Amino acid sequence: MGVRIAVATAAEVPDLDDEGQRFLTALRERDVTAEPAVWDAELDWSTYDLVVVRSTWDYAERLPEFLAWADRVSRSTRLLNSAPVLHWNTDKRYLAELEAAGIPIVPTQFLAPGEGPRHRFEDVEHVVKPVVSAGSRGTLRLGPHEVDRSHEHAAALLDAGRGVMVQPYLHEVDELGETALLFIDGRFSHAMRKGPLLSPGMALTEELFLQEEMSPRDASTAERELADAVLEVVPAALRGDLLYARVDLLPSADGPRLLELELAEPSLFLDHHAPAAGALADAVVRRLG
Repeated sequence: MGVRIAVATAAEVPDLDDEGQRFLTALRERDVTAEPAVWDAELDWSTYDLVVVRSTWDYAERLPEFLAWADRVSRSTRLLNSAPVLHWNTDKRYLAELEAAGIPIVPTQFLAPGEGPRHRFEDVEHVVKPVVSAGSRGTLRLGPHEVDRSHEHAAALLDAGRGVMVQPYLHEVDELGETALLFIDGRFSHAMRKGPLLSPGMALTEELFLQEEMSPRDASTAERELADAVLEVVPAALRGDLLYARVDLLPSADGPRLLELELAEPSLFLDHHAPAAGALADAVVRRLG
């Protein structure tokens, strides 16, 4: 095809992870020249026909730099998912917008810098995390007996100028796990079960991301319907820019609820569903025209 593609990644994973390597192989099988590229390296991005954002998991603590990079790349070549998508999706306060559109989300209270750390979930087990995060970094699961620790963690994030979100811990996940529904170019691809990730008394992780226990799963009808509804209420100006999407759902007594809509750098679990890497590569080829 005579085209050249960069697959953007973080310096900690310069050669991509296993699924990223599968994606590269699928692209090369379609005669597309593709290579990993560290997003904050000094590169001439205009030499690429397309840049696909993948494992850029270190952006969370320097979001303005990451978004400036996305804007800069977009001025010289095509970026997917696009810079407007990244601007909208990297701050989890988008959840309030989706809830206002009728999507059942995990109940969430947002705290802004300048506000105190108190929240309405102090009497139940809950989760405190920054509104800009990846890989569960900066995330704690806390019990009602740990209110002081909850306040201290929220206050530390707020004092650092970071927004905070607090959610009740939904215990149904301990038995049923989380469901991730993967979409490629707007089409449902496959679903995965993610085992419980947060443990009582946990410490903050120093790793790039917490290790996940993943296995294929058949999504229920209710989960498929909710995932479709989530994507339908993404702002119309952004929907056509979605090369990939991951809808993360938690079980609850009232049915599935949206935990996150991952449009920036989600693992797509291409190594758990054989056709997925090829489908993503085909979607890229279609975007190249």
